[in-house]
Amino acid sequence: MEKLIITVTCDSSMSYPGNPFNPTPRGWDVVADEYVRAANAGAAICHLHGPYTVDPQIRPDGTRLSDLEISGWGGLRDAILGKCDTVIQYGIANGRFPQRKELMRRYKPDMISVCFNAHDECFNYEPNRVPVELYGLHNRDELAEYVRVTRELGVKMEIEAFHYGGVWNALRMIEVEDMDPAVWVTFFLGWRGGCWTPPTAKALIYMQDHLPPGFTYNTSVMDPEHAWTVLSTAILMGGHVRIGMEDNPFLTPGEYARTNAELVDKVVRMAREIGREIASPDEARAVLKLSRH
Repeated sequence: MEKLIITVTCDSSMSYPGNPFNPTPRGWDVVADEYVRAANAGAAICHLHGPYTVDPQIRPDGTRLSDLEISGWGGLRDAILGKCDTVIQYGIANGRFPQRKELMRRYKPDMISVCFNAHDECFNYEPNRVPVELYGLHNRDELAEYVRVTRELGVKMEIEAFHYGGVWNALRMIEVEDMDPAVWVTFFLGWRGGCWTPPTAKALIYMQDHLPPGFTYNTSVMDPEHAWTVLSTAILMGGHVRIGMEDNPFLTPGEYARTNAELVDKVVRMAREIGREIASPDEARAVLKLSRH
């Protein structure tokens, strides 16, 4: 079986704001060190959240998205790469498109997440808190421009699919925009909102069973009760996994991980128990068809 590629995402500010071990409030140097520890534990890809703010309310155009503090993203990237070898993937796919284009041009990553379905998210994972609501269409004109810009810059897209319409849109971009058919797609299960897919092994099996040729899949599960079951299913079936405090900050339901590296350690143990080895950053680059920048 192909070696397991682990992605780590360390910031739980939107998803689990009550997490006492979220590194982000402690400063960007702490966040960078958190990524470095997770990479040293076995994560080949670092999915970054640099500084951002969420719109306080829905705008007249119907969107509620994130504004990026672009220079801070470059500083975070450089601080991580100064201490370890890793694949840098920019997150916050709900960031406004003009800012994300500028971010790629100024501080080129290896990869960038692109949501291939509408953004309709409701971060209400903690009781008695006002949820973070996000809305944005990401129409096919925008997706086509993402294809062109990333191709120009040599940046690999992580296709975010919260439901199977995201896969259809990827097939459409392959057809009409000559997008690279070697697609890296992340299936998002249990992420609440209008694009929700249930966090179950059956849902993951359905998605794998309908995976088009040339697509390689990664799995993110936003559900403390079911996350480890679904991730273990992905590992067993030959998929790849994303782990970290954004998606699930708990080692077991109700037990916070103190660091993101603890979550990576758990995935590494799970994989090795069934005889699946962990991909290094260079091995991940080979699968993703990335060259070193």
